[in-house]
Amino acid sequence: MKMTFVKKFAVAFTAGVLASGAFAQSEKATSLEELLKMVQEDRVAETKEHRDREAQFRREKNNQAQLLAEAQAVQRAEENRSTALEKTQKEQEELVNQKRVQLDQRLGSLKELFGHLTSAAGDLRSNMESSIVSAQYPGRTEFLEGLIEKMNSATSLPKIEEIERLWYELQRETVEAGKVVKFSGTVITPEGEQLTQDVVRVGLYNLLSNGKYLTYSPESGHMSELTRQPDSSYQAAAASLQSSTSGFTKVGIDPTGPQGGTYLAALINSPSLEERWHQGGTVGYIITAVGVVGMLLGIYRLIVLSIISAKVRSQLKNPESPSTSNPLGRVLTVAKENPKADTETLELKLEEAVLKEKPSIESGLSLLKIISAVAPLLGLLGTVTGMIVTFQAITIFGAGDPKAMAGGISGALVTTVLGLVVAIPVVLMHTFVNGQAKKVLHVIEEQSAGIVAESSEKA
Repeated sequence: MKMTFVKKFAVAFTAGVLASGAFAQSEKATSLEELLKMVQEDRVAETKEHRDREAQFRREKNNQAQLLAEAQAVQRAEENRSTALEKTQKEQEELVNQKRVQLDQRLGSLKELFGHLTSAAGDLRSNMESSIVSAQYPGRTEFLEGLIEKMNSATSLPKIEEIERLWYELQRETVEAGKVVKFSGTVITPEGEQLTQDVVRVGLYNLLSNGKYLTYSPESGHMSELTRQPDSSYQAAAASLQSSTSGFTKVGIDPTGPQGGTYLAALINSPSLEERWHQGGTVGYIITAVGVVGMLLGIYRLIVLSIISAKVRSQLKNPESPSTSNPLGRVLTVAKENPKADTETLELKLEEAVLKEKPSIESGLSLLKIISAVAPLLGLLGTVTGMIVTFQAITIFGAGDPKAMAGGISGALVTTVLGLVVAIPVVLMHTFVNGQAKKVLHVIEEQSAGIVAESSEKA
């Protein structure tokens, strides 16, 4: 009896564990009869829920069948509509072809005329977009775009007035190419400031304002000053043209391009003398310093020798009263202090006096000679070092840019030019100073020889 009871209790407990969540949350059974009753009630509830779900599935199945039937009906209707539209499209295409044939027959030679007009309008539009005349007359290309669109359209035709305006614009562009006119416009400075000022247009070549050359941007339609201008002579001529009211004015223009072509670009990008000098680098600065020292020394020695030469000439006029303020006077003083000396002794004393004067007269000649010889060597040194740097750059970056390579070689040769520029005037200065010194020494030696000859005759 006990084992039977235990088995029954195990079965009942298992059924209770497998029951739904609602049953698990219900109150606990106090006896086996209540437990069995609760399991039976839950099973009945689940059976009812299953029946409701089956009924819902049947209803949804019926609805899906109805929707499928409606979709098939719509599909058949759309297929019929597509067939009708295809038929209509075919009829319309035939009608369009007939109209095109009719249009071609009616146009006749006008079709060829429209082709030429389209080509002329396209060329004129591209020319106007890049022409500096558009800076004075902006918005000239808008009607050309509409005209080209009409001539390429199969549904519209250009008007006579539009064709006449095309001819007018062609003529105006030709006429404006030969005019020098002044108009007011907005100019952008290199600092970014926009100023309204008078602008002079020289044909199709250049725009000038306040002595400055301008550039015109077709994309934005703005005029702006060139960040780098030609030299002052060209700017002065541009200012004179802007201020003139009649007659002829000499001014520089660039005929190679409407916005300042290759010639103006090459002119303004050419380095100035100062920039060329800076290209020489450290060696160039050293050569310049050496040249300045040489020229200052040469000028100083020329001034000193000129004063000495003037004193010597003055002493020649009065040989009886020697003065110690000049070399000739000091030599004559030696002769005057030794009146009773024999000829050989007097000759030696005068020669000694001349030798004492010679270093002061020839002072600086050796340094000038050294500078004239060293300056070209320094220039060659700068050229060699510059070429080494250039070839190193070519090794790293290649020789794909001939302009950059030519710029490096040009900068390297600047030191050679500086060396020659220094050496040539220093050599000339050395020649002048040496000649002046020799003149003074010649006078002193001549007078010394005369004193010796006179003493020899007396003896």
